[in-house]
Amino acid sequence: MIKLIEKLYNTRSLTLDEYELLITNRTEEAAARLSELARQRAKEVYGNRIFVRGLIEISNICKNDCLYCGIRRSNKSCQRYRLTKEEILACCEDGDRIGYSTFVLQGGEDGYFTDGVLCDIVREIKNRYPQKAVTLSMGERSYQSYKALREAGADRYLLRHETADSEHYSILHPKELSLDNRMRCLRDLKELGYQVGCGFMVGSPCQTDRHIAKDLKFIEEFCPDMCGIGPFISHKDTPFKDEKNGSLELTCYLLSIVRLIHPHILLPSTTALGTIHPEGRQLGILAGANVVMPNLSPEDAKSKYTLYDNKLHSGAESAKELNKLKELMSTIGYEVTLDRGDSIKE
Repeated sequence: MIKLIEKLYNTRSLTLDEYELLITNRTEEAAARLSELARQRAKEVYGNRIFVRGLIEISNICKNDCLYCGIRRSNKSCQRYRLTKEEILACCEDGDRIGYSTFVLQGGEDGYFTDGVLCDIVREIKNRYPQKAVTLSMGERSYQSYKALREAGADRYLLRHETADSEHYSILHPKELSLDNRMRCLRDLKELGYQVGCGFMVGSPCQTDRHIAKDLKFIEEFCPDMCGIGPFISHKDTPFKDEKNGSLELTCYLLSIVRLIHPHILLPSTTALGTIHPEGRQLGILAGANVVMPNLSPEDAKSKYTLYDNKLHSGAESAKELNKLKELMSTIGYEVTLDRGDSIKE
């Protein structure tokens, strides 16, 4: 296993079979070596800096019915909300006061946010804060929609592919959604010049080591600027309510592998990691991650944007909380920076 890890470190590429072998035969020794090399790679590119993004969850209304998601349209227990333009701008104002240089607008596929509405919001944010980055995570849209949003000023787009295996994708999603279209969206975003993020769930229902190997090979070949990897966590109001949650150990192991595949990638230590373990975010950083996304959403929205159960709600939504995050990261040898933290191209 150590030889395989050294090969990945030196070549940044493995075959599909080798990725599967690396997952199936993982050991504590292999995990330790991977995390050591991942930290080394991250520091070579970004130093010991941890980038923060101000997350604004703008709507939990979604037209889709993904089987794992707490805001799926079939969930009648979900308390729906949608932030107004003024409320979104107020969140940005709070983030600017603290010093954030990136705002992430995330939401379900809510038909209210047409190109006209969303472009207007993006333009206003960029007009008020021209030096700050705007990231969108608003699901699947047409090429023309992505183009309009890019022209309005959006810098980045996050769209997790969830799984690179079409059969597995069909198990997790309703029949009207397809992996082909998800991949089309990611290609469109890259063509339009966005900094693009993909990603997948670890331990999702019916996932095999082969599926994860396909995810890693896709990430290797697609070369995203960002990659969100987090453990699957079940939600009580979904068909997967009784499924086992993904593991901290495997998620961190995979974060390290992705860092070695693409040393320049921006890799979040996700809220889901912090949800399944009290030190999850720190452990993600120690596995090679270098981004955290504190939540700037209004308090009542945080409790309603429940993609999974027991979601961690605390975040650096105030200067006081940001200082706590800085102190936390300093205990493991890292420095929180408020820079934009753009992807560094090789």
